[in-house]
Amino acid sequence: QVQLVESGGGLVQAGGSLRLSCAASGRTFSSYTMGWFRQAPGKEREFVAAIIWSGGSTYYADSVKGRFTISRDKVKNTVYLQMNSLKPEDTAVYYCAARMGMSFQRSGYDYWGQGTQVTVSS
Repeated sequence: QVQLVESGGGLVQAGGSLRLSCAASGRTFSSYTMGWFRQAPGKEREFVAAIIWSGGSTYYADSVKGRFTISRDKVKNTVYLQMNSLKPEDTAVYYCAARMGMSFQRSGYDYWGQGTQVTVSS
């Protein structure tokens, strides 16, 4: 059973930084793609970033490119989302997700964490 547990959310002023963590367990993730998604109040969940676990290739939504960085630590089985230059519009619940296969398709994620709140004040 795959488990994903996010942490690191909080309240930050515009222009600040936060680092989210996603601790993954339950199986070997060498054939997985890990992603971060977010959902703001009243809006649909949207893709933020993804990383191929084995090779480390990354892919970003245009809205966060150049500000956010996704990475993974194979030893700790943890995925990170470093968020810099945060804006009020980044406010959302952020979810970690995992999907079998090495693909940057935005759909098809099989496993989800419980989410962590990020609030950016202006």
